[in-house]
Amino acid sequence: MTIMVGMGPDTAGTGVGVLLRGWRERRRLSQLQLALLADSSARHISFIENGRARPSQEMVLRLAEHLDVPVRERNALLLAAGYAPHYPEKRLDDPAMAALRSGMERLLASHDPYPALVVDGTFQVLAANRALGLLLTGVAPHLLEPPLNAMRITLHPEGVAPRILNLRQWRRHLLERMEQQVGLVRSEPLRALLEEVRAYPEPPGAAADGGEEDITELFPFALPLRIAFEGRVLSFLSTIATFNTPMDVTVSELAMETFLPADTETVAFLQAAVGTER
Repeated sequence: MTIMVGMGPDTAGTGVGVLLRGWRERRRLSQLQLALLADSSARHISFIENGRARPSQEMVLRLAEHLDVPVRERNALLLAAGYAPHYPEKRLDDPAMAALRSGMERLLASHDPYPALVVDGTFQVLAANRALGLLLTGVAPHLLEPPLNAMRITLHPEGVAPRILNLRQWRRHLLERMEQQVGLVRSEPLRALLEEVRAYPEPPGAAADGGEEDITELFPFALPLRIAFEGRVLSFLSTIATFNTPMDVTVSELAMETFLPADTETVAFLQAAVGTER
């Protein structure tokens, strides 16, 4: 990345001004609106975006906060402005992350007998509870070799996909989620993953039952994940939790996805199959 320091108007497309303008337009804010939020002036914002003024480190961080820029991209803005990254990026197995790991493990275990997992910014599975293993029955061994990827496991024709009764809906939901992520973070691995899973063929005999109209009648409040399992149908509602105000790049990209049973039949089965082992 080119660092634009002490240069004239930014025309290269990689300086902090161009990047900030892109985030402002993405958030549908005018220069005046952003200036009011950041306690600045529309003229100063204009000069920054045009490369006529170099923002201070404090100003870059302030603008990034008001534009809700992801933590990784805040570091990119700082580098483009000629400053060192502000947010560290520790590995999850770093000793400094011990309390975080312990907390996540407790949360995952407490969600048994219902499935739960933790993924990173590229949907690599970092941790999971016992109940999730139940749903992976029948998944091809090569998809379960580390590093596991939640999107591959779910949408690959040799993964969970053949057993998802509302596959078309769930696939569309997951692809939209990935597209939103790609739009926020410039990640080539993530973009490559999106193109890979988007190209997966539909499994032979993929169920059209559980179509959109029927699903809406059964679950009017949220789209469920409906999986065929040993002659029964398990139905789940998915929730995603992230960390508030993360100060580390790795932590900012962690997401815990939990699956809540959407009907009494799913509750009873999981409590019998997983809950009795606790």
